[in-house]
Amino acid sequence: MGGLETEFDYVVVGAGSSGCVLADRLSADGSTRVAVIEAGPRDSSFWIHLPIGYGRTMWDPVVNWKFQTEPEPNMDGRRIYWPRGRVLGGSSSINGLIVIRGQHEDYDRWARNGANGWSWNEVQPYFIKIESNADLAGDQLHGGSGPLPVSSIGRRHELIEAFIAAGEANGVPRTEDFNGRTQEGAGYFQLTTRNGWRMSAADAYLRPAEKRANVGVLTDTQVLRVLFDGRQVIGVVCRTGETTCVVKARRGVILSAGAIQSPQLLMLSGIGPAKHLQEHGVPVLIDRPAVGQNLQDHLQFRLIYRCAKAITTNDALRTVWGRAKLGLEWLLFRTGALAVGINQGGMFARLMANAKTPDIQFHVATLSADIAGGKVHDFPGFTLSVCQLRPESRGHIALASSDPMARPRIFANYLATATDRDYAVQSIGFARKLAGTAPLADLVEAEVMPGPDVRTDGEILDFARRNGATIFHPSGTCRMGSDDDAVVDPRLRVRGVAGLWVVDCSVMPTLVSGNTNVPAMMIAEKAADMILEDNEQQHQGRTSWQAQPYRIAI
Repeated sequence: MGGLETEFDYVVVGAGSSGCVLADRLSADGSTRVAVIEAGPRDSSFWIHLPIGYGRTMWDPVVNWKFQTEPEPNMDGRRIYWPRGRVLGGSSSINGLIVIRGQHEDYDRWARNGANGWSWNEVQPYFIKIESNADLAGDQLHGGSGPLPVSSIGRRHELIEAFIAAGEANGVPRTEDFNGRTQEGAGYFQLTTRNGWRMSAADAYLRPAEKRANVGVLTDTQVLRVLFDGRQVIGVVCRTGETTCVVKARRGVILSAGAIQSPQLLMLSGIGPAKHLQEHGVPVLIDRPAVGQNLQDHLQFRLIYRCAKAITTNDALRTVWGRAKLGLEWLLFRTGALAVGINQGGMFARLMANAKTPDIQFHVATLSADIAGGKVHDFPGFTLSVCQLRPESRGHIALASSDPMARPRIFANYLATATDRDYAVQSIGFARKLAGTAPLADLVEAEVMPGPDVRTDGEILDFARRNGATIFHPSGTCRMGSDDDAVVDPRLRVRGVAGLWVVDCSVMPTLVSGNTNVPAMMIAEKAADMILEDNEQQHQGRTSWQAQPYRIAI
């Protein structure tokens, strides 16, 4: 095979939320040579670093894969748009910046079901290790010296305050910390920002790693498949432009390409459902039916309201003076709407009578648009988005062909169960109840979407099918566990081969109750420790390789 060959100790595929953490932690000793391969470009766009800029990067094909699901049978046959980061930092460079760990019970459930070592008590130290949280560092549940800056929204907003008060009137307490001893409550989100700038995984972890002579970062380079000698991983085959190359890995390859592309790479490399691989002419190395299965995501329903007062971000953005004022405030003080993104407030609440912990989540935006990240309306508007935290429906990822450059097929299978459909109807009903409760009701001039004509349960469900959309949390497609069907074991090693790991949200047995960015970093922090421990045990007594300065040019 023509092209450049380069050798490292570890090759990390994907420079997203997990891959950036791995790059930093695996290379920290200065002697372990690590390559990080990213299909997208460097994160040089100004809109990546401006918190509210994700309204633009949401649609930018330069930094966004812009995936779409297959037509969804329970969603009016629609193809649902799935934005995913294709840039250094991955989705942490284009997401809504929200810091949520999930519920303690999520991780205890993982451990009970075979993910040994992943209980809350065992993962909590890694969440603390991640954070540099100036506002909550005094709390023993938070960190003050980690790589990732976490900031509170300091300025109160009349709409968010009214939403919180409406929650209190309906039995949901105000909270100052969704990542505290209990998740339940309504309040302001904490964000991955510092001084008015986004802090992605690339900012927090990859920048320090890149300064080391033993780290190489390859951008605009797509991995085509994992390379084996028998069942021992020896590297990856990748492509930059028209050039194909082999990047060798002496100790192993780590897939951190996300819940869509990590299973795709496994299947392209011969690990997956044998019949499916054979249908596409992919030689079968290991028949592993669970690869690509167990796909889970949070499906959100967006309710839009016309505000009775001109206090929304819509109002500021729709005039030249308003936009100038927002820009000037950010330039001078690094504050205001541009510094905090779109969703400022939220809620975790118990909807169903049998819920012991919150089972729905709200994101509250002080603006409105026809679609998430779209052009804001020309009226004062705000949005209440609600999702079911632990959906029952399961989808899957499949190959479209054996061509590594072909996009995989995504079958989300939303609303496939009666329980999920019931959640859709009742969560929308609860959102309407909040909007009808003072003082939030005092700020509602009219319900724009679903609108007053949507009344019955059947009409509400039809609205959910026609308008529901992802809230960007695909997970579960390379499930970890101790059973024979698991794709990776609890140390995230791909079962049946040597020197191959999967480290990203695809290993989640079940979706966590909340946003997935910080859990993805936690998974990588823990994985790095386990990989280094395994390596030390396997290589005791071996003379360590000494790094030399080098450059990569592909």
